Amino acid sequence: MKKDNETISICGAGPAGLVAAITLARAGRHVIVYERHKDVGGRFHDDLQGIENWTTDGDVLEELISLGVEINFTATPFHEAQLFDPQGHKHVYRSPKPMAYIVHRGSVPGSLDTGLKTQALAQGVEIRFSESCQQLAEGGIVAEGPHGADAIGVGYLFETDGADGAYIALSDDLAPQGYAYLLIQGGRGTVMAWIYSDFHNESQYRKRCLNFFQERVGLTMHNLRPTGGAANFLVPRSARKSGLLFVGEAAGFQDALWGFGMRFAMISGNLAARAQLAGMPASYDALWRKRLGDPLRAALVNRFFYRRLGNQGYQILLRSIDQAMHRRPDGRHWLHGHTAPRWWKSLFFPLAKRLLVSSRPTPDSGEEGCDCTWCRCRHQR
Repeated sequence: MKKDNETISICGAGPAGLVAAITLARAGRHVIVYERHKDVGGRFHDDLQGIENWTTDGDVLEELISLGVEINFTATPFHEAQLFDPQGHKHVYRSPKPMAYIVHRGSVPGSLDTGLKTQALAQGVEIRFSESCQQLAEGGIVAEGPHGADAIGVGYLFETDGADGAYIALSDDLAPQGYAYLLIQGGRGTVMAWIYSDFHNESQYRKRCLNFFQERVGLTMHNLRPTGGAANFLVPRSARKSGLLFVGEAAGFQDALWGFGMRFAMISGNLAARAQLAGMPASYDALWRKRLGDPLRAALVNRFFYRRLGNQGYQILLRSIDQAMHRRPDGRHWLHGHTAPRWWKSLFFPLAKRLLVSSRPTPDSGEEGCDCTWCRCRHQR
């Protein structure tokens, strides 16, 4: 049990780690965050990403505020998305409430990462950049991000004079078992293909995705720079190992259907900090299961069925959405209803978990008493 005057260490200065640090520091704890990059957002370079706003009835920004997070970063709501089916036909969906918020990632001003860093520093958090964290002998919070890949993203960043917008394409020719997207906000854009198989042809999908959106949207893109990422999806038995609490992607807390993870990451960081503040780190598993367990299990079942659709299935899916929009023109309502936990998804979960094995070992794997943030004991045998 940590005493009030003891330092709490956090490995990783991503959204999960920084929200954990902010929560702890607000309660008067001394916090040290170790970050292997020279600044926050080291994996990104002003990439545009979306914080989903459909897994609960409430607004995600309001939920973050309730966790003690200030919205001091650019978060642009989008109420309209244009989806393309495998044949390139456009389907437009709208919602009176935001379906998601577009944020910038990286160390640039206005980004989510920079905003959270500013809040952490204002609370007295000590961030040690360019320092890796391989072990935490006294325990702490692990927010290292993904190890390995269940899905990879490949694409480009660019500048444009095109209007702000969100465009999504469902096609195995562009992103097998995944999706491709184009986001534009404030003269900057990100075009990306998230692929869940056929990783060795990633460069081919990157080019196809770029060509597709250039043709369909008619954009002029300047200063193209390659970008990419990786994602793990896991519903762990436990997100705790000895005195280590794993949060965000380090625990596998990410939507397995489409890879949205920032909301789950920040919530899990807050929950781990609350367990530390209560002097009961073992309570962390109960906390994340209560808030995240059902959505994570539902997302894995959603992924189980989605990966079996193929191009014909995507067309049927979009036609069903079109029909739903005629009855109630609210894209956020449809997303919430069709991705939410359901009793029948609970029945399919054991099968989905057995067949969709993550490339990431569970956080609690490793030798007894292991304090590795990424278990080296097992790899050094």
